[in-house]
Amino acid sequence: MEESSTMIKFKRVCVFCGSNTGHRQIFSDAALELGDELVKKKINLVYGGGSVGLMGLISQKVYDGGCHVLGVIPKALMPLEISGETVGEVRTVLDMHERKAAMAREADAFIALPGGYGTMEELLEMITWSQLGIHKKTVGLLNVDGYYDCLLALFDNGVKEGFIKPGDRHIIVSAPTAKELLEKMELYTPSHEHVASHESWHMEQLGDYPRKQNSQ
Repeated sequence: MEESSTMIKFKRVCVFCGSNTGHRQIFSDAALELGDELVKKKINLVYGGGSVGLMGLISQKVYDGGCHVLGVIPKALMPLEISGETVGEVRTVLDMHERKAAMAREADAFIALPGGYGTMEELLEMITWSQLGIHKKTVGLLNVDGYYDCLLALFDNGVKEGFIKPGDRHIIVSAPTAKELLEKMELYTPSHEHVASHESWHMEQLGDYPRKQNSQ
């Protein structure tokens, strides 16, 4: 029973990624590859709601593969990040805080593709929430062609300089390919100490999210 439950560990994965495709084809290929892997495993997608850039590529791939796609986007960004017809279910929210809370609430795990400030900010917030004990969901980093090498080195330096606890460094799971990343995420078990228990947090934006997670 335990082995079979591991195989369906994630029903919905939240993917953070850029509203641009980057200058090299390898980034678009990685987004499409991740989409293929999600479809193979019948994992639904939660994402930022855009139809352009890497967001558009992965959402279309997952949607065409027959899995559910939920996009969460602030009203102010709709003219910038949606071009043409929307993909799957689109939920509009008031601001970025509500967007991140909704995405976190709906997903069983998180993956960051290459992206800019917004992608990295979302990634770091989910790492921080795990550290604080707000959630126990796996956080993955798809390190395409070493795109995030400098960020991972910064984390290592944070441990070396005493700003990040060694156990907290292992919150994030990274791999260069989508297949390897999902395999590592499925085997991942949180081992770091949380700053506070789930019950300690009263986050109205997340609704009953911490309590649900704690009861599973």
